[in-house]
Amino acid sequence: MEEEVNPTDFPLPQRVRSVQPSPTVVFRELAQRRLDAGDTVFDLTIGEPDFDTPAHIIEAAYAALKAGFTHYVNSRGITELLAAISRKLESDNHLSYAPDREILVTLGGKQAIFAAIMATVEQGDEVLVLDPAWVSYDPMVRLAGGVPVHVPLSVQDNFRITEEQLNRHLTGQTRVLILNSPNNPTGRVATQTELEAVAAVAQKANLLVISDEIYEKLVYDDRRHVSIATLPGMRERTLVVNGFSKTYAMTGWRLGYVAGPASLIGAVLKVHQHSVTCATSFVQSAAVAALNGPQDDMERMVAEFKARRDLVVAGLNAIPGVKCPQVEGAFYAFPDVSAYGPGEEVGKVLLQEGGVALVPGSAFGASCANHLRLSFAASRETLERALEAMGRVLERMKE
Repeated sequence: MEEEVNPTDFPLPQRVRSVQPSPTVVFRELAQRRLDAGDTVFDLTIGEPDFDTPAHIIEAAYAALKAGFTHYVNSRGITELLAAISRKLESDNHLSYAPDREILVTLGGKQAIFAAIMATVEQGDEVLVLDPAWVSYDPMVRLAGGVPVHVPLSVQDNFRITEEQLNRHLTGQTRVLILNSPNNPTGRVATQTELEAVAAVAQKANLLVISDEIYEKLVYDDRRHVSIATLPGMRERTLVVNGFSKTYAMTGWRLGYVAGPASLIGAVLKVHQHSVTCATSFVQSAAVAALNGPQDDMERMVAEFKARRDLVVAGLNAIPGVKCPQVEGAFYAFPDVSAYGPGEEVGKVLLQEGGVALVPGSAFGASCANHLRLSFAASRETLERALEAMGRVLERMKE
């Protein structure tokens, strides 16, 4: 009689074993457990607007549901949404994409990035990941069989991208570069000079650029977002990823898109069709309303984020030993807390003694161990109380 195999002993492939659970989710769960236990917790871990989805977007989804728009739709996306995205890219980003061939609607920007990596990365291909980097880029590359090559950007130079840094990490196996601006976790917006540096390296080394532009509307002061696809010679080698989660407070709706040359979008479409079939039908109707409808709610949200940014950056820099550069975009601050110890250790103490939940900088790259990420997608009252608690705990740590 054959010995019965325990399903839990089934050998997992190396590409899965090499990936850890999402650090941001892990730390949010830690905060939630404290909340469930009745503790006071200021949860500043998650990158999610704390605003409700605008009413006209909800109403559009409801109308679609009532009209029976609950079935499969074209894998590329519904015609109305593809056209609206095409118009948005033209008017906001000065990019022209054919809606029927060069745009694909996805289940969030995250799925767009993953499908783009799966469609373009061969086993053993190297992908440049610019640290500090969003926590999911590295695992996505590994799951596709690629090799993430981390490019540590200089803390002393405020994480500026330079051609020299990129060149040092190029090999004959480098195929893709992932760019994120405005950046999670640093809040930096890439300058024209930085974009030109990336473009020069991409063209010289024949790289594809996956440009994650999900925070494009969340820019402050005189900064503005420029898509790298607008630079000479870059449209044909760039996949532009965006979505609705951050701009329209639609994180739970799960809708994004990717735009690029027809040949590349066709490749991404194959991954999309064989994994999710299509993005949710009635959510696409809501997205049409988001793009074509009034933008007042979005503009008010950005203004509020700017006010919170001002509060947080000033509050962090008022704590002796904490250094926080100005935040130019997105809704994160990335302070250096090395005066008190490694970021992960400081973060643990802040949660245990002050109830302040943050994400350690090491989650965003090995070179970021001295930092913590703070999301200011929370009310001003919550932020003020969290900053007060941080100051109190850190003062005790210095004693």
